[in-house]
Amino acid sequence: MTRTSRHPTPRAFDLQETALSSLATILPLAAEGESGFHKPSIAEFFPPAIWFEGTIFEINRIQVVRFVAVAVLLTVMVIAARRARLVPRRGQNMAEMLLDFVRVNVAQDILGKEKAPKYVALLTTIFFAIFAFNITGVIPFLNIAGTSLIGLPVMLALWVYVMYLGAGVKAHGVGGFLKSSLFPPGVPWPLYILLAPVEFLQVFVLRPVTLAIRLMANMVAGHLMLVLCFSATQFLLFEASGGLKPFGALTLAGGFAITLFEVFVAALQAYIFVVLTAVYLSQSIEDEH
Repeated sequence: MTRTSRHPTPRAFDLQETALSSLATILPLAAEGESGFHKPSIAEFFPPAIWFEGTIFEINRIQVVRFVAVAVLLTVMVIAARRARLVPRRGQNMAEMLLDFVRVNVAQDILGKEKAPKYVALLTTIFFAIFAFNITGVIPFLNIAGTSLIGLPVMLALWVYVMYLGAGVKAHGVGGFLKSSLFPPGVPWPLYILLAPVEFLQVFVLRPVTLAIRLMANMVAGHLMLVLCFSATQFLLFEASGGLKPFGALTLAGGFAITLFEVFVAALQAYIFVVLTAVYLSQSIEDEH
């Protein structure tokens, strides 16, 4: 009885190496050639000016996307408010569910029922605004998130920064806020030599910086992955040689999968941002933290 060898033959190794080599060189060759392949780059986040070039009022494509997101968000909210009924319909149900989610599951759960009403408007505005700016990354003809350029995330982070510093100073006074922030109770005093600088960096530097960078980085990464998948699909299906065309189906499927994932990430990043905002506000106004 002849026993079949489990080890691949040299010919099989050659075929595997050839296939892997072809896959590994598809995108680099496409990027170098004069084809329709659109290699994603950081330049996409710095589009040329459309109006008022060289002035402080310069408008480019990303700012237009932001204007569209704000206009659509305001329109949806105004329509939902004007058509509100005692017995809500589907659209009103959805709007009320989202509003209650921020009010109950974020504001009340983190800040408490007594302190939450003061900050519900802030948290709700931040949540819906960030989601609207994020979701434009997967909307046809917009195709880039309004938060993918650092300016808007920084502005939102500074808004949160001013709010939680102001809330802490109002609740405890300047000295009390600094004391509660830099010198947590229950710690042996010699450790404050090391702990106080760390707490200073965390409260006054890292919180706003991480809020802005986390939001922007996720949107930038998502955009680059989408551009890579769909540009590779166009190249493979319409311009590549016959042997490479089937791989276009893989990149197309990957593009749709990443699109669905980006919708989830858009909502998740809005949720994370608003939860951290509520946590920072809670830490600023509570007596001990």
